[in-house]
Amino acid sequence: MTERVDSSYTDAALPIDERVEILLCQLTLEEKAGLFFQTMITMNPEDSLSDGDETFGLPGNVEYVTHRLMNHFNILGSGPTPEAIAGWHNKLQELAASTRLGIPVTISTDPRHSYSDNPLAALTTGAFSVWPDTLGLAATRDEALVERFGDIARQEYTAVGIRVALHPQIDLATEPRWSRQLQTFGEDVELTCALGAAYIRGFQGTTLGHDSVATMTKHFPGGGPQLDGEDPHFAHGREQVYPGGRFELHLKPFEAAFGAGTSQIMPYYGMPVGTDLEEVGFGFNKGVITTMLRERFGFDGIVCTDWGLINNSEIMGAPFPARAWGVEHLTPRERMIKALDAGVDQFGGEACPELLIDIVRSGELPESRLDVSARRLLREKFVLGLFDEQRYVDVERAKQIVGNADFVAAGEAAQRASITLLTNTDALLPLSRGSKVYVEGIDSEVAGRYGTVVATPAEADVAIVRIAAPYEQRPTMFENFFHSGSLDFSAGQVAHLLEVATVVPTVLDVFMDRPAILTPLVDRVGAITANWGAGPSALLDVLFGESSPQGALPFDLPSSMAAVEANLPDVPFDTVDPLFRFGHGLRYS
Repeated sequence: MTERVDSSYTDAALPIDERVEILLCQLTLEEKAGLFFQTMITMNPEDSLSDGDETFGLPGNVEYVTHRLMNHFNILGSGPTPEAIAGWHNKLQELAASTRLGIPVTISTDPRHSYSDNPLAALTTGAFSVWPDTLGLAATRDEALVERFGDIARQEYTAVGIRVALHPQIDLATEPRWSRQLQTFGEDVELTCALGAAYIRGFQGTTLGHDSVATMTKHFPGGGPQLDGEDPHFAHGREQVYPGGRFELHLKPFEAAFGAGTSQIMPYYGMPVGTDLEEVGFGFNKGVITTMLRERFGFDGIVCTDWGLINNSEIMGAPFPARAWGVEHLTPRERMIKALDAGVDQFGGEACPELLIDIVRSGELPESRLDVSARRLLREKFVLGLFDEQRYVDVERAKQIVGNADFVAAGEAAQRASITLLTNTDALLPLSRGSKVYVEGIDSEVAGRYGTVVATPAEADVAIVRIAAPYEQRPTMFENFFHSGSLDFSAGQVAHLLEVATVVPTVLDVFMDRPAILTPLVDRVGAITANWGAGPSALLDVLFGESSPQGALPFDLPSSMAAVEANLPDVPFDTVDPLFRFGHGLRYS
């Protein structure tokens, strides 16, 4: 005989805490365990349910929802159209509704409004409005603009059913080589506090509710102070160090995030070295999650680990070991127990509820411990309205909301506002419309709307060259998504740029995902701009005077690698004799 379900938890008139308890007491161990895992999920090019993805080793949608009883997913990929994402979301919710208790799915996403293309950190925009990366938002210094961005992103996310943002990233970029700076607000703690709080308000509103997107703010307790700037996605970057004794400084942006009401927190992969804390990754660190986050700061929201702390995996044919730093010797079972004992509520990038079930059944963990986290996870679904009218989205409305003209225009305006003018020798800028231009790194058709494109520097009145900040090649495809190592341009690249600059006045635009060393170029080219994700039209609007440069550096630009290597990784503004200081940005006279 089928067990009778008390469905009064679906009654929207009841207080949320009461609804949570009515539902929680009916959950089987298997249903509780399913709540604890949030991992990547795929959709088909149209709006149908997916059978999975071999590249990332992901099972199909039905396997996740009806067999593993999971209901938190990080959507992978951009999706072909807003209506396809919305339609797929509704089908996934229908699948979830068919389970015994009908617990709705919560869909999350990495940032998807910028030019970044790092499948482990951010996604390309697809149909969504396009904005500068977070460093570019910081370059605008505009709190209202950042909150407006969050509000627009919220509208676009909710239109297709995305209800959790796996961002903002409010780490302080105090190590110039660190590969994750692009999604931060830069090096300054006060700016990060102000803009991080504005970002959260834009996504969540003044309080979390049916129209909100919950923010999973990261990476507690601050992921910036990486040894040699390496990133803890990889074993050689696992150590976070504090030789300047500034651990507390890196907590300040999180205090601002708590004040803004962030709903969730993600600890980073790194493990603290040389502090009083246990030298294990933050996701396993009870002193960080329970003592500091829960008790000191009083945070009672959801704590979700960064992706892949428990099990080894393989991606694109290459091994990708679990980021179990400091506990590599433990089995996946022991790692899971340690993380739960530390105080986490959910495992990011993992999909093994059967392991958690076995841990409880074997008596290694009381089921009552699962109830503590299950309450938080269920409560947020109720607060977001997923058990009520917000479970499904309007496919036609998604088509109208996502990437609409007003949102696209706002993103383009932000791109222009973020562009930072570093040098402008002899007032080379703004350029004159109709000039003969030689371009590299810019589509000739776009450049042709501003001037006459020529084939060689010798034919040109001006050259415009777009390049990216340098980085070192690493052994695997995924590691090369994380730009690491030296900030010096190669001798060959410098020689080429100087060759162009000796023939014709040259404008150099640098995609500044890390603070590139411009010393060999700064006095040899006519003008230098920095961008953090801006289309060619946004850049050319500024270069040709359709818009004025408004940006300001969100970090110091070092003058040499020697200065970078002498930098204390936990201390902001610590490179000696920087070429340009935080806040530098010229204007047209």
